Amino acid sequence: MCGILAVLGCSDDSRAKRVRVLELSRRLKHRGPDWSGLHQHGDCFLAHQRLAIVDPASGDQPLFNEDKSVIVTVNGEIYNHEELRKQLPNHKFRTGSDCDVIAHLYEEHGEDFVDMLDGIFSFVLLDTRDNSFIVARDAIGVTSLYIGWGLDGSVWISSEMKGLNDDCEHFECFPPGHLYSSKERGFRRWYNPPWFSEAIPSAPYDPLVLRRAFEQAVIKRLMTDVPFGVLLSGGLDSSLVASITSRYLANTKAAEQWGSKLHSFCVGLEGSPDLKAAKEVADYLGTVHHEFHFTVQDGIDAIEDVIYHIETYDVTTIRASTPMFLMSRKIKSLGVKWVISGEGSDEIFGGYLYFHKAPNKEEFHRETCRKIKALHQYDCLRANKSTFAWGLEARVPFLDKAFINAAMNIDPEYKMIKRDEGRIEKWILRRAFDDEEHPYLPKHILYRQKEQFSDGVGYSWIDGLKAHAAKHVTDRMMLNAGNIYPHNTPITKEAYYYRMIFERFFPQNSGRLTVPGGASVACSTAKAVEWDAAWSSNLDPSGRAALGVHISAYDKQNNLANKGVEVEKIIPMDAAPLGVTIQG
Repeated sequence: MCGILAVLGCSDDSRAKRVRVLELSRRLKHRGPDWSGLHQHGDCFLAHQRLAIVDPASGDQPLFNEDKSVIVTVNGEIYNHEELRKQLPNHKFRTGSDCDVIAHLYEEHGEDFVDMLDGIFSFVLLDTRDNSFIVARDAIGVTSLYIGWGLDGSVWISSEMKGLNDDCEHFECFPPGHLYSSKERGFRRWYNPPWFSEAIPSAPYDPLVLRRAFEQAVIKRLMTDVPFGVLLSGGLDSSLVASITSRYLANTKAAEQWGSKLHSFCVGLEGSPDLKAAKEVADYLGTVHHEFHFTVQDGIDAIEDVIYHIETYDVTTIRASTPMFLMSRKIKSLGVKWVISGEGSDEIFGGYLYFHKAPNKEEFHRETCRKIKALHQYDCLRANKSTFAWGLEARVPFLDKAFINAAMNIDPEYKMIKRDEGRIEKWILRRAFDDEEHPYLPKHILYRQKEQFSDGVGYSWIDGLKAHAAKHVTDRMMLNAGNIYPHNTPITKEAYYYRMIFERFFPQNSGRLTVPGGASVACSTAKAVEWDAAWSSNLDPSGRAALGVHISAYDKQNNLANKGVEVEKIIPMDAAPLGVTIQG
């Protein structure tokens, strides 16, 4: 994948404007360090920063149809591109890039081809024959995308906010599963799955159907011409991804080029739950395992860079993005260009610990729908931007369109957590891969309790962040928080601290409006907070906030000190060294 920037219909087509577009495109260079491209057609500019993964030799962008009347700049991976090429026998392709099919599909089907794409993508397509354009984003929003409008009537498109925030009068997140048409001057939703209406499904649970659907989702993502690996935290989701990849890698083109030995990667504080579990899974699967350590101070030193890259002030996203940001730098240094990751499972199956309190199957299902629809603002944003900060791509098989349809069509009664029947969170996923004859994972890993990434890397990570924020945000500052930040007013010192940093980088009102808000406990939506009256006084995104559910739930009477945990000494930001060192 890559970074894209487009300026469409601007009033200035001068050399100076081209230079400005190039300057803004360079702000996205971390996303695509392999090549840069810019095409100008009259008052339209399409720029591209490429991370070369499929056909690295000839797949530079922008891409064109045969007579170059249709121009495309795209950030994405089209997993069914070979099948689509077969459906276009009368077209001549200029490259072997998976994204080369887009211009030709448009020629055949007009604006109604987007649902034919199986993959993750954001693209801008310019038809020079009538100077019209379309913009589209993938179904769930795995790829990041923003749209803005200039005072001169221009439309701006960028993979990241930093590519357009200084030049647009207004900008916002481009909605996932939507297409913007210049002919209609508006959005329309191209992704319309049955679950989107939140109607309660009734299909029976078939573990083998679910298993096969997920295996196919993983296998199709092994499309590559460059080295790759898997992110392995030792939890259920990443372990299943690693297990399936390891099981089927040998029979793929990727193995022919790069060998069948899978590389796995994990990050955590010394002695953290994830490091121990990941090592055990890696040993079981026989992967070449890379374990990276970081300290609380390393993470705090990186916070400003993290917020600049992920473009949010959401507390849980920043907590989880920082270890991923640090790990991605190490992974890229090893020559790896993309990884497979486990995002999306908790939203689809109700894996967060607060789902234990779902009052009935109807509320359970509606909450999973709400969580999936919001993924582009949280875990997808984290997985995309914290890895692309270092030119590393993350692929997420749980968010495969076909797999989501299969999983969300199951009667939610099967997903309900029932302790008395031995059904913990994500029971139907665990059961689907509980194969006695050919086991995918050790039993205790298959049935390990959910750990949010920001918790699993080490509990003292979050506690250290809170302590650091308390040194920089005073009680008096908190008293005036509502006046300083009337939108999404921070209610904790940690949130206030992140907000100050975000506003320095993105001071425009449009920027702060791109970040979601509302009450949350253990990553719930605001609606789910109503499930337990006690949660309203314990609003924290950590899984440990699910009192009475998590085995390490917060104890109101205890703190780190009297638990016998030594709190690492934190250096204030103004005294911290500029570099970040990851031990490992």
